[in-house]
Amino acid sequence: MKTIVAAAMLLAAPAAAQTPPPADPHQWLEDVTGEKQLDWVRARNAKYLPELEAVPGFAAWRAKAETILQDPRRIAYPTGASPSGVTAGSVYNFWRDKDHVRGLWRVSPRAAFDAGKPEWTTLLDMDALEAAEKKNLQFSGASCFGADYARCLVRLSIGGKDAVEVREFDTKARRFVPASEGGFASPEAKQALAWLDQDRLLVATAAGPVSTSGYAREVRLWQRGTPFSSAKLLLSIGEQEMAANPAAYGSGANRRAVILQALTFWTGKVHHLGADGALTVSPLPDDANFQFIADVGDGPRAYALLRTDFNGISKGSLVSYAVPASGAPGPVEAVFTPTDSQAIDNVDATGKAVYVNLLDDVAAKLVRLQRGNGQWSSREVPLPANSALGLVATDDQDTLYANVVGFTEPSRLMKTANGAAPTTLASAPAFFDGAKFEVAQRFATSKDGTKVPYFVIRPKGAKGPLKTYYWSYGGFEIALVPAYLQPEAQMWVEAGNQYVVGNIRGGGEYGPRWHQAALLEKRQNSYDDLHAVAEDLKKTGQASKIAVHGRSNGGLMSSVAYTQRPDLYDAALVGVPLADMRRYHLLLAGASWMAEYGNPDTADWEFIKAYSPYQNLKKAAKYPRVFFYTSTKDDRVHPAHARKMAAEMEALGHPIYYYENIDGGHAGVANLKEAAYRYALMLAYLDKELK
Repeated sequence: MKTIVAAAMLLAAPAAAQTPPPADPHQWLEDVTGEKQLDWVRARNAKYLPELEAVPGFAAWRAKAETILQDPRRIAYPTGASPSGVTAGSVYNFWRDKDHVRGLWRVSPRAAFDAGKPEWTTLLDMDALEAAEKKNLQFSGASCFGADYARCLVRLSIGGKDAVEVREFDTKARRFVPASEGGFASPEAKQALAWLDQDRLLVATAAGPVSTSGYAREVRLWQRGTPFSSAKLLLSIGEQEMAANPAAYGSGANRRAVILQALTFWTGKVHHLGADGALTVSPLPDDANFQFIADVGDGPRAYALLRTDFNGISKGSLVSYAVPASGAPGPVEAVFTPTDSQAIDNVDATGKAVYVNLLDDVAAKLVRLQRGNGQWSSREVPLPANSALGLVATDDQDTLYANVVGFTEPSRLMKTANGAAPTTLASAPAFFDGAKFEVAQRFATSKDGTKVPYFVIRPKGAKGPLKTYYWSYGGFEIALVPAYLQPEAQMWVEAGNQYVVGNIRGGGEYGPRWHQAALLEKRQNSYDDLHAVAEDLKKTGQASKIAVHGRSNGGLMSSVAYTQRPDLYDAALVGVPLADMRRYHLLLAGASWMAEYGNPDTADWEFIKAYSPYQNLKKAAKYPRVFFYTSTKDDRVHPAHARKMAAEMEALGHPIYYYENIDGGHAGVANLKEAAYRYALMLAYLDKELK
């Protein structure tokens, strides 16, 4: 029932003129697909990849990673169709394996799925579609309408880009609906579409006017059988705002639609679209994190998480208010408030209750909430000990599907009805013997005295310091919770090494306060936490050599790690990173993140430049040999960040490795074979650099 909608951001107001930045000798690499630039990419791939491929064990690591990723015994989760992936009678799933590299979108009767014996019928074969259309098409999900999901809007991405083409699909006839039959189709763009009813869509597409961040500025109402050019304009935002996105929830008389007007990445306005066509602004504060609208037995209500205190309700709380068919929404009321050691990680709703995935010192708890006589009551749903939880899907009765997992325990798909103890529907195979390893949570003390939790996974009984693979992130309210080790981490610990996860500030491990402690001018707190964990690992004799790894914002983090403390880190894996923070806001979606990092065209540059990796590279420094990896088709974080870092390090005489996948989008890979290849490269790098 839940639709996740990203917030967006307003660019900072112009300030007094700043000193022009020095000339950038590598700015030419910002042309993503220029032939000269791609020649540069191919030359680096040709230079560095053979060296890693030649590391003894590479072929075996690659083969094992492929085996793990393509294992047919993996759990088939309800995925690939929103709003839930589950209807009264069906379960939808998107599946990839060695015989279906691009994947199958498929459906099973729900009774068979719940019995643990799904009976799959293919709706869309992506390998066949690619062969027919001669395009590297990837399935990016489907938004469906009606109790039986008879019609869906399928999102297709070329090479894994965020930009998608949208086509209407008939799930009963198992075909795309042609325009001659009134089928909806929207050309490739960054876009969001929502069904208002079976013949009308709410559409925001970057094929029209775009913001400075590259997202749609308009939301229109599109009637079936008419050209999009005639669609009625419902809301238009300013160019300096990030995006406007529509969403719709519920069915029949209880269906409710909203338009989310992003002001900053962390602020925005929620406009409720009434049955009379009027827009009414939500009573939420602008920095609330809107979640969804659901009817859990007392009419449609909107749910949101507070980022600051509001009307006597503490930040971090879940709140709600009534949403009538038309007119003003009801007052905001508290639903659930976490304690100081807790944070709400995720929320979903069935037809009878709201479920909260709660973190308590980063350990999972599941809370079921019901509203009666205007009051909220809660009770905890029992979970296996020492596990992490992911909310997967719900139905209109009171069934919740959830994923339960640990670092050394493979995923289990569990189902709870009416808040009872969950039952296991399916278990993923174990690809390594988790009983041979121990998991411990420890705390490091950061520079300002803050206690920072981190997890250590190492062989049982191991004595003394071990070679350490250190993963962290620290941004955008994202919490790093326990998760079954990915193939490269599995093989790393099986070789007698250890894996560490750092829960540094900037993430969501302790709610808004943990995130806000590393915003803007406080960003260095995140990096101080990162260093504190690494120092604690070495000081306490747990780690010998450390390789730090991060992706996206985490790629920025791992770049800061080795540029600030080359003495502390012995290797750095830098994935699809931000790095040139002087120009990040001018590249692809970068402008949308200025509420996180700041605006480098203003006085904010004074605190940004202190950590910006690209501007802090030094010829005389003794950096570890860094491994950069990125993707040409990443249309979220510009590949020029990795390109320019690599080029500048080469120019300064520092050895590196570099891999740019021509496909892959922000994930860096476009299919399972590409993922296995990159895992093998990473293991070769770790093996080579941490000797």
